[in-house]
Amino acid sequence: MGRARRARRIAQQAAYGGGVGVAGLGALSLLGYGLLRAEAHMARRIVGQPFEGAPEDSGTYGSGHGLPVQFLVLGDSTGVGMGADHPHQTIGATIASGIAAFSGRPVELTNVAVIGAESPDLDEQVERGLAAVPEPDVAVIMVGANDVTHRIDTSVAVRHLEMAVRSLREAGAEVVVGTCPDLGAIEPVPQPLRLLARRWSRDLAAAQTVAVVEAGGRAVSVGDLLSEAFSAEPTVMFSKDRFHPSPAGYARVAAALLPTVSAALDLFGERSAPTEPNLRRGESVGPVAKAAMRAVTQPGTEVAPAEVDGQARGAQGRWAVLLHRIRPAVPLHAPPGLGEPAAPPVDAAGPDAGPVRGATAEPTGDDTLSEDTASDETASEETASAETASEDSPTRDTVAR
Repeated sequence: MGRARRARRIAQQAAYGGGVGVAGLGALSLLGYGLLRAEAHMARRIVGQPFEGAPEDSGTYGSGHGLPVQFLVLGDSTGVGMGADHPHQTIGATIASGIAAFSGRPVELTNVAVIGAESPDLDEQVERGLAAVPEPDVAVIMVGANDVTHRIDTSVAVRHLEMAVRSLREAGAEVVVGTCPDLGAIEPVPQPLRLLARRWSRDLAAAQTVAVVEAGGRAVSVGDLLSEAFSAEPTVMFSKDRFHPSPAGYARVAAALLPTVSAALDLFGERSAPTEPNLRRGESVGPVAKAAMRAVTQPGTEVAPAEVDGQARGAQGRWAVLLHRIRPAVPLHAPPGLGEPAAPPVDAAGPDAGPVRGATAEPTGDDTLSEDTASDETASEETASAETASEDSPTRDTVAR
């Protein structure tokens, strides 16, 4: 079964209370989880527990006129900022500073994330967050890694994430979710566990994306963004415990999320002047499950609700727009001008650039992945993905976010 179909099936089971393990069903998955638990214990002995806590980043960022932007952060240790040396180095603090700079208003950050949290713990976090900030303007959720390592049933994890997004949306907040990171990038984790962890992480990230969009939020893929850079320079991107990001790692994640958070707050006027997906950059509109499958292998990709001819849903489910708001990563050891050709101008958009106006918005049904982005997928998954590409996908000329 292809990842797009698995993501759609998991989201459906979450909606109706069904269950499916995060690694899928079958003896192979159970064996993989047994291996995961054993290797995780080994990795913990190697890494140790050097942190007693994390910086407290709640507070006011920036200055300016007008009421402060109310900003909530929820999730696990990544949302807390475990591994950062200073409160201003966390994901929440970095995004808050960016919002303040773009909006010219102060930002009031309230962080209710908890170290070690799993998706079911979001219920309590939402309750605490809304008690402190009844009408948040925007919320960022970082969750998923502990769901994989603790073997949380995927449909259960996805259901709690979807409920959290819906509750925050009902309170008036725009919601941005950083999907499950790529656990295959963690250096102390040996093979073959890394390959299994990567597959499970991507499957959960795809299912999270479907659930978030169904609930009216926006999902941003951070898994591969972390994997490439973190694997290339682990001593820079990881903190001293070799598990959590370093300040540089957190800055990279925040850079991927900030453009989507800014767009959600309409800091660049997208609501009054909507743009269309830029097909030249691989942006498209189509069924959310297909967009989710593509997003997990394309770092920094945003997937958000969309409408086609005024309709939110089609024959294959909820419409979603797939956007690339950040600049493609430059190879760390082969920058342009030093042996590698520079990126073409069309891919050199700034970090806050949206799609080019006037581009024809053609939904795509192509689920197949390029060779370099699908190298770690099994042959059976590639076959299943190719099968999903043959499903009908409507074509339209206008799209409304």
